[in-house]
Parts: sequence; structure tokens; C-alpha cells
Amino acid sequence: MHAPAGQLDQEGTTMWSRRRDRAEDAVRADAVQAASALTVHLQGGGNLVPVQADGLALAAGEVAFADVACSAARFYGTEVDYPTSASGYFEDHPTFGRRWVSNGRLDARRRQEAEDAALPQWRDHTAARVVLTSTGVRLLPLRAREWMPFDHALLTGVAAEPSAVVLSYSTCAPLLLSGPAAPWLGVAIEHLRHGAA
Repeated sequence: MHAPAGQLDQEGTTMWSRRRDRAEDAVRADAVQAASALTVHLQGGGNLVPVQADGLALAAGEVAFADVACSAARFYGTEVDYPTSASGYFEDHPTFGRRWVSNGRLDARRRQEAEDAALPQWRDHTAARVVLTSTGVRLLPLRAREWMPFDHALLTGVAAEPSAVVLSYSTCAPLLLSGPAAPWLGVAIEHLRHGAA
């Protein structure tokens, strides 16, 4: 006897989901292992190895150590953009005729949504090319033409997470880099910030 088609689809989706989860876990484990190996290498007196970064003009004496793909985002708030029109509807009242009836509850909800959307949060999520240099992180967002510089001299904090690193700067919004290369980048940035001095 054959299983119903819907059941096969659900089982197939579940199997695919499990395979995807296992693949993500393997990539995450490889990323953590690469970061750990770099930590051991640097603590043992090793150095970061220079790499070629095509398409990025480096300053005199600036050396590239990584050229990777990451997901990037910035953490900041915006000004509140309140709705410009009041919500409501026209009603044909038997005594008063056609009139506008405002909807205060909907207006309040729309104002609250606008305020929530303006709160500080991770924004500008994009895939990006990231080049780590001796001077800083150079970020080229997908479809952008200009590199965004984030200099180590302005770095105030590095917070590593299992598959991401958050870089805080004194002059701009924090930068989130995530993906398989992020743990390695976190170790390398900390080394350049403190250990290489």
C-alpha cells in the first residue's frame, strides 16, 4: 500500500530540512574549528598570512589578510515616520448623511508600528565582500560600487558569537558580520587590534 502524496511531500520536506540543518551544523562546526585553529596559531607566535585582494586599492603599507563573503548589517535607529493620514471610513448615516468616521484604534496602532520601526535594530541586511586588512575591515555590499572602510583605530569592541561577530566603533553604528568566515574574522580582528601591536 502506498502513502498518500501529501504524506510523502511532508516526509520529503522533513528529510530535506534535517539534511539542511545537518549541513548548517557542519559549516558552523568548521567555522568554529577554523577560528580555534587560528587562535592556537597566533598564540603560538604565528602571524596572519597576506592574501591578494583584487579590486581593492590598498594604502601604502596596508596588507590584506582575508577576502571573504559574509552577510552584513548595521545597528541603528531612525526618525519616526508617522502616518500622514488618519484612518477611518465613510458612513452613510440615515440622519446625518454621509460622514467620515475616524478609527482611533487603528491610528494608534499605526503610530505604534511607526515608533517600533524607528527603534535601534539591525538594518541594511546584505551580502557583502569583506576584506580584512592591517588597517581595518573593508566592506563592499552587494551591488555597491564604493568600499565602506571600518578602521581598527576606531574599533571599540569585538563581540564574537557562534556564527557572527559584532564590531563596535566610536564614530559609526555597529557592524554585524555573519556566515562561515565570521568566527575566523573575529579572532583575526582581535589579533590585529591587540596582539599585533
